[in-house]
Amino acid sequence: MEEIVFHHILPIQLRFNDVDQFGHVNNTVYFSFYDLGKTDYFQTVCPHVDWGRDGVVVVHIETDFLAQIRATEPIAVETAVTAIGTKSFDLLQRAINTQTGEIKCICRSVMVAFDLLQRESKPLDEEWIEAICRFEGRNLRKQKSN
Repeated sequence: MEEIVFHHILPIQLRFNDVDQFGHVNNTVYFSFYDLGKTDYFQTVCPHVDWGRDGVVVVHIETDFLAQIRATEPIAVETAVTAIGTKSFDLLQRAINTQTGEIKCICRSVMVAFDLLQRESKPLDEEWIEAICRFEGRNLRKQKSN
C-alpha cells in the first residue's frame, strides 16, 4: 500500500466537555473531530456544492484508537480521499498530535453522494471528482473490473 500524503489538515480546539473523568478525550468525541475534518475538506476542495440539494453520507466507518488524547495536547485532523468510485469514495482520516506527529487515531470511511431532494444515492458529480483528484495530486478513480 502506498504512503498517503495528507494535503488537508484541520487544527482542532479541544473543548472542556471533550474530556472525560480520566483526563483524556472520550472515544465518541473523535467522530465529531472527523466530521469537522470532512466538512472543512469539502468546503475547501469542492466550493460549489449546493448543500441544500447535494449530500455526502457515511455508509461504512471503522476506527483504530492508537493512543489517548490528553486535554492539553495540540490536535489536528488530517483528511484524504484515497479512492473514488461511481457513487462513493474512500476517506482516510487521522487525529494527530501536531507537536510530536504521534498518530492518535485512524478512521477509514466509505462515503456516498446523496440527493437530498430525491432521498437516494446518486453518481458523484464529475466536477467533484476532478476537484478532489486535483487537490490530492493524483487520479483516484477506481479501475472498473471486467
